Amino acid sequence: MPDETRTETRLPATTTPGVPGDSPAPRPAAWVTPLVVTGLVLAALNLRPAITSLGPLLEDVRGGLHMSGTVAGVLTSVPPFCFAVFGFTAPRLARRFGPGAVVCAGMAAITAGLLIRPFTSGTPAFLAASALALMGIAVSNVLMPVIVKRYFPDRVGTMTGLYSMALALGTAFAAAATVPMTEALGGSWRVGLGVWAVLAALAVLPWTALVRDRSGAAARSPAGAPGARGLSLVRSRTAWALACYFGIQASGAYITMGWMPQVFRDAGLSAGTAGLLLAVTMVMGVPLAFVIPRLATRLKNQGPIAVALGLCGLTAFTGLLLAPASGAWLWAVLLGISNCSFPLALTMIGMRSRSGAGVVRLSAFAQSTGYLMSIPGPLLIGVLYQNTGGWGLPLLIMGGFLVPQMVAGVIAGRDRTIEDETRMRD
Repeated sequence: MPDETRTETRLPATTTPGVPGDSPAPRPAAWVTPLVVTGLVLAALNLRPAITSLGPLLEDVRGGLHMSGTVAGVLTSVPPFCFAVFGFTAPRLARRFGPGAVVCAGMAAITAGLLIRPFTSGTPAFLAASALALMGIAVSNVLMPVIVKRYFPDRVGTMTGLYSMALALGTAFAAAATVPMTEALGGSWRVGLGVWAVLAALAVLPWTALVRDRSGAAARSPAGAPGARGLSLVRSRTAWALACYFGIQASGAYITMGWMPQVFRDAGLSAGTAGLLLAVTMVMGVPLAFVIPRLATRLKNQGPIAVALGLCGLTAFTGLLLAPASGAWLWAVLLGISNCSFPLALTMIGMRSRSGAGVVRLSAFAQSTGYLMSIPGPLLIGVLYQNTGGWGLPLLIMGGFLVPQMVAGVIAGRDRTIEDETRMRD
């Protein structure tokens, strides 16, 4: 089988990535690798249910907590803000405690937040518990590529695809199953939200075992590389291109999740059909999230994939503008393909640095900066829709976002690393 990447295979599996001349690290026990795979999958399954389980029950939550419509609107904008703010803390935490320990703490924070949130008595406490869960998601978001780089340096595409597929599955499953589970458990929205803490608690277990195994790569700090702290990502075109690509695709994903059902309903389709169309869009990410990273790591330049995904999105938004009802199923499929820019972005983060230290800093920079960029998008679309009374201008704007996204993807997909760019500026 051909190597998946050229950059990762330079690193022997028994040395600490990013530390030239470092003495060989202890080879982990045979049980460690399967446990890492289990931990990655369980962690990925928990990176979105805190968000997508809330949407179907938001009206019940508003009524139960006497929450205003304005506060409910703010609540839908909290996730990207928390991802940006808390994501910036991940490199420092990983340097001090090791990436595995931070992911373990992140899973524990998600568990606690999801367990506390449904049983709060007021809006401030509900928001605080949600922020606790989102904090755990934020640091885990950033460190997933780091764990992959450290344990599987020659299988970045395969492992990124695996946890991206699990993330997409968790996203879709929480959106689809929350209401049926709530009804099956007695109809209380509090129980329907709280049940997701069980899945999060399961994810704590493998990471606890990995942290206790001090010989494992997840337990070691990624900051041992000489000069790692000196990398100036602010001056790196690749880092900024990745941040822009990540931010625009994240904005598009939140717009799709929040507004696409309304687009279809305004086109004359039923609420049930609109929900099914959104489910189709989200489910498309499950198989493609596994395929695209594997394909990306076999190419020297990932720009053509970024362009192909962007063109699928442009076709979908054009179709929604011209024939939203008659071609609804095709547009939903194309939007699902376009939304697979997310696993592509994660894969490129893992490929654009040679060391674990570089990956953790690049991941934090690209994701946190990107999520900050993504915040205005869904709000802008909502304002335009409310003030124009239709979807013409909003759909043009949504399609327009894809042009700079493709440009950023072409720049980010070039065969170079942030270390190369840093040396060119020294």
